[in-house]
Amino acid sequence: MTTERAAAQPQNVFDRFHGVIPAGGVGTRLWPLSRAAAPKFLHDLTGSGSTLIRATYDRLGPLCPGRTMVVTGVVHRGAVLAQLPELEDTNLVLESEPKDSAAAIGLAAAILYRRDPNIIMGSFAADQVITPVDVFQAAVREAIHTAAEGYIVTIGIEPTHPSTGFGYIRAGEPLAIEGAPSAHAVIEFVEKPSEPVARGYLESGKYSWNAGMFVAPVALMLKHLEANEPELYAGLSEIADDWDTPRRVKTARRVWPSLPKIAIDYAVAEPAAAAGDVAMIPGRFTWDDVGDFAAIGRLRPATENSKIMVMGEGARVFAENASGIVVSDTKRVIALIGIDDVVIVDTPDALLVTTKEHAQEVKKAVEHLRASGDTDVL
Repeated sequence: MTTERAAAQPQNVFDRFHGVIPAGGVGTRLWPLSRAAAPKFLHDLTGSGSTLIRATYDRLGPLCPGRTMVVTGVVHRGAVLAQLPELEDTNLVLESEPKDSAAAIGLAAAILYRRDPNIIMGSFAADQVITPVDVFQAAVREAIHTAAEGYIVTIGIEPTHPSTGFGYIRAGEPLAIEGAPSAHAVIEFVEKPSEPVARGYLESGKYSWNAGMFVAPVALMLKHLEANEPELYAGLSEIADDWDTPRRVKTARRVWPSLPKIAIDYAVAEPAAAAGDVAMIPGRFTWDDVGDFAAIGRLRPATENSKIMVMGEGARVFAENASGIVVSDTKRVIALIGIDDVVIVDTPDALLVTTKEHAQEVKKAVEHLRASGDTDVL
């Protein structure tokens, strides 16, 4: 039981809520569409007319108007501001190099804590597709009520199949929290399982997918970060102390490169769960992390008149007795005849040809190109 849990809530707990959007990662399984200079969160992958980061920002808007922070790479500053022109400079945190999620989320927590130690933060990745939005927002409101009682809250996704590609959360007893009727204690976080184990999780009804969504008092988040990763905590604290001063850039440039790389799950969530400080709200909405081109096929199904899903303005595609996905960034004619479940991504300097079945293996091409020095196409 934490001291934070015993603290009295202010009259309107939602006024304490600030959104945080970590916008990192290249999305190597979506190469060559997603690259270091234009990662997947900057693309419209669903055909909605909105990029993934824009959609994420808009989902959070009604919950924390004007109180959403974006953490991204310095190289993405221009693109992010072009897509989120209303984002204020004080809410844009730039990383000089990627340091994994604990550093990104931890720095956001440390900056917010110095602005107001009573803030409740909600961290939601920039590259996830969620529908319907109102169901997501209802889950976040329950998470805010639960966090105000002194918990780090994760929103667990109700699994639809025995996935081996996601981590899992094992739920415990329900918590009697006003405003959060579906809140449960969390017993543990589980790594990506084998298919038989995942099937058992699904059948038990006690496990949810871990989508990396966290809502927590910044004070409690930092308390666990300090206890479990003192070196990272010390470095982030030093940067946060100078963040809202003229010394921001100098301090960040000096400290950030030396910070250890670790995921927020290992640095905070797992040890906090073992200490009994983590709760879960089940997310009964559709969720996809758009991890590969097969996911894009699920999100943007082919039309009734064609078995080929086509992305790209002005794409020139002919298909006869064929199915799959074509992403074109050129004016080249692409003709598909007698081939099923193909994935073709055509860009001016790189061409990918694979199948939906092997979509997860695209990252191997990226690893090979990086190892061989062909970084100009990454």
